[in-house]
Amino acid sequence: MQLSHSLRATSAVFDDPNLVSSVGLVPLLALAESAGLRELADEHLTVPTDKGANAGLKVASLVAGMVAGADSIDDMALLRHGGMGRLFAWIYAPSTLGSFLRAFTFGHIRQLDAVASRLLLALAKLTGLFDSATSRPEGEPGRYALVDVDDTVVEVHGHAKQGAGFGYNRVRGLNALLATLTTTTAAPVIVAQRLRKGSTNSARGAKRLVGDAVKTACRLLGPKASILVRMDSAFYGRGPVHAALAGAAAVSVTVRMNPQIKAAIAAIDQDAWIAIEYTDAVFEESTGRWISRAEVAEIDFTAFAGQKKAEQVPGRLIVRRIPDFNAEAHKAAGQDTLFDLWRFHAFFTTADADLLDTVAADATLRGHAVIEQVHADLKNSALAHLPSGVFTANAAWLVLAVIAFNLTRAAGTLAAPDLARATTATLRRKLLAVPARVATSARRVTLHLPQNWPWQTAWTQLITRVSDPPLELAS
Repeated sequence: MQLSHSLRATSAVFDDPNLVSSVGLVPLLALAESAGLRELADEHLTVPTDKGANAGLKVASLVAGMVAGADSIDDMALLRHGGMGRLFAWIYAPSTLGSFLRAFTFGHIRQLDAVASRLLLALAKLTGLFDSATSRPEGEPGRYALVDVDDTVVEVHGHAKQGAGFGYNRVRGLNALLATLTTTTAAPVIVAQRLRKGSTNSARGAKRLVGDAVKTACRLLGPKASILVRMDSAFYGRGPVHAALAGAAAVSVTVRMNPQIKAAIAAIDQDAWIAIEYTDAVFEESTGRWISRAEVAEIDFTAFAGQKKAEQVPGRLIVRRIPDFNAEAHKAAGQDTLFDLWRFHAFFTTADADLLDTVAADATLRGHAVIEQVHADLKNSALAHLPSGVFTANAAWLVLAVIAFNLTRAAGTLAAPDLARATTATLRRKLLAVPARVATSARRVTLHLPQNWPWQTAWTQLITRVSDPPLELAS
């Protein structure tokens, strides 16, 4: 690809009031309108004074800006360029939206949480996000839907950020705790979120968040759905585990290597270890077995055995072991060990052995890393910054970023099968950042779209599905 020798730029292009750079916002906001975003915000948000007036329109504006690529309050100005005012009514100035966010209290954050969960339910019903996961032949055992819980530190700068501190990764920021829901047919959506101080313990507030996440997942999938909550060792405690069990979900949670766990591992029979598909594994067809350096085994185990009987949780301890690489290095140096040394990774699970045997349970827990992709996606879009010095404004920003994330996932599901699992950046490039020129004739607004747009079919399918009344499309 080479620049044309006759290329010439003129400032008149920037002054054209009919240009729109992100006409893909039209179907996205139509979808949000159909799901009731504005009505839900007006119904549930009670932000006081004139700053909280027209809450539904302000929430819709903030979500639209995030979908279009805004990662700060200043960036909301991208909603006011060119012909955007001819496509959308009530486009607020960034300063107005910033004042709205700074008026939030913790109670208003919880109200916005309610808006986010109800909107997700409406989007799932409109787009069929989880239809395949909930429909199976009568009597056929269902697979687990997976709720992943983890936190991440969002880096911040400046001394005015309320609650900022150095987290577990020694980065100064604020701590975002998220829960995602994934099925075999649907990409992750976020079902619960909470912003905490940067120096907080990972498990702080996890009990309530896990309970909210499981409740929302049950409403999305139906009361008969099998749900498995996956967590790392930071969340191995009575609060998060019991919150999951109280919602009729199973848990798979990594455990710390304390004396009780070490004693349980030592009690595993040597014949119980099974080689698994792992790094550098080879499948031997003649025996139908994996030749691998990694092996798994399990043993019956009761979590929190030192607590009152009502707080004890019976289940299975599943252990994966690989050779200790330090011991291998000693052998290579001619310092043989008296016996094989292993590194162990153990997790506790209450999953049904008929649905997840030892090998499947281990592989399923390793899939917990999918939530890291959600963290990366958010930080590559609306959560690149926490824009305000006020903690509650940043907490509201996180919830709005989650709403924008789920909205783009729903839109990708409607647009094309290959976009159902696409990242926000991909969806923005293919569906949202579509340039157009706005023209008006006989009281009818016409959008002149680019020719030979590579993803024209997906964009057309999306806008025809969400338009009410149906949009007229002309070649």
